[in-house]
Amino acid sequence: MEQEVIAGIVFVAMYAVIVSEKIHRTIIAMIGALLMIVTGIMTQETAIHHIDFNTLGLLIGMMIIVAITSKTGLFNFIAVWAAKMAKAEPVNLLVYLSLITAVCSAFLDNVTTVLLMVPVTFSITTKLHVDVMPYLPGAGHRVECRRYGDPHRRPAEHHDRQRRQGADVRGVHR
Repeated sequence: MEQEVIAGIVFVAMYAVIVSEKIHRTIIAMIGALLMIVTGIMTQETAIHHIDFNTLGLLIGMMIIVAITSKTGLFNFIAVWAAKMAKAEPVNLLVYLSLITAVCSAFLDNVTTVLLMVPVTFSITTKLHVDVMPYLPGAGHRVECRRYGDPHRRPAEHHDRQRRQGADVRGVHR
């Protein structure tokens, strides 16, 4: 069987298992990567080469900052302030969450804004004894209204631009 067919089968199989939600998607992704290496589709070195450690470092750093910031009480302060301004009305609360997200998103990248807004959303809804689910999906959608991409997407956008200009992303010209 050709490598492209095997890779397609592995991809579809892993995607089906992810969609079924029987096993956590991280485990499935690792199994899929392992299958690609075991079947000879790619070498271990190639697989490691495709991991963007800069993005992982950026995300881990942002998660550490959010964890430390949450211990300061900043999220609770923002939550109480927004709830007071909204007078605890659900629609007003959604408007204030959107405004806070817009301000954060103007200065921070999308992932950081989501990492900041999810604890605020949980804090507000917990204090008001309302269900978090109507407010939580909006945290990600409100962020996506930005015009420019995220810092962790810029290397990929740069490679796409290079590819369109005729250069291979590894620096070899076609």
